Amino acid sequence: MIDKGWKGADLIFDLDGDHLPGVSDRDFPAMLELIQDQAWKLWSEFLEPEFGFQEQYVQTSFSGHRGYHIHVRDPAYLQLDSNARRQLVNYIRGEGVNVQTVVGNSQGGWKNRVEDGTDIVVEKLRSIGSKSAVGNELLVELDGIMKQRLKSRDSKIKSFSKKKIAMLAEQSLNDTKIERLKSNTSLTVFGEEQTSAFWELVKGDSAVVLGGAGETDENVTVDVKRVIRWIGSLHGKCGLRVTELPLSRLDPDASDAFDPLTEAVALGGQSMHKIELTKDDITAKISECYVEGGTGDVIEVPESMATFLSLKGWGALISP
Repeated sequence: MIDKGWKGADLIFDLDGDHLPGVSDRDFPAMLELIQDQAWKLWSEFLEPEFGFQEQYVQTSFSGHRGYHIHVRDPAYLQLDSNARRQLVNYIRGEGVNVQTVVGNSQGGWKNRVEDGTDIVVEKLRSIGSKSAVGNELLVELDGIMKQRLKSRDSKIKSFSKKKIAMLAEQSLNDTKIERLKSNTSLTVFGEEQTSAFWELVKGDSAVVLGGAGETDENVTVDVKRVIRWIGSLHGKCGLRVTELPLSRLDPDASDAFDPLTEAVALGGQSMHKIELTKDDITAKISECYVEGGTGDVIEVPESMATFLSLKGWGALISP
């Protein structure tokens, strides 16, 4: 008899740049750069060093739109059920990780992330508190991170406004409090609520964990029956090609780093088309064509860019 039982499934990590903190989808090049960086960090800081996954079992691909897929096909992991896969995602997200305890009682992994992230969050708060040129931008970023953390099951606080983040930022200018916090993470140097909020920001900042929607999509990883876009197919929301790439080229600092806005372009016709932009604050780049503008602007672009803008819903083709 033929065994028709479940044979296992790829362990898939799907990173999507939609709603990345501080980056709009309408600045498409910047969003893709950030999500590529996060995808590489997922591999180089979690999957390989902490989980022991081997490159020989990995397939990496650009999703054709806003992200990357990392398939792990090691026979040792194909039979992992949904619960086991969810535990991997929870660890990457830091679910259940007590950042204060980790600093004092752990080694490597999360300890290093939390220590580095603590310094970065302090600097961001101090930029806000000192009214620096980027203060407002950082306040919006931290507010977005906090909103994500408040949705988490293990969040220590239930609400925290942007105004309270600004108050926390003012306290962060106190060198004595910062020194005490780093020497003993159990101290509530900012007061109980604001100290808890500080650690939530550390936990949610992208310097510590892949935060926001840029983190690996739990639904994709835990679903053992999920169908992923076929390599070589075109994405219907932008017209770019789902493209396989060597894992090493996922590294944005590599000399031959993958460039999706050139290498995933499928339509190379030379014909030019007039497009009227229908959204504000658009930044797009396809091959050598760069577009920046807003609603009502009329531009003439190559076929690949015309297709991209039309499918994204950012522009309308003007009939000749």
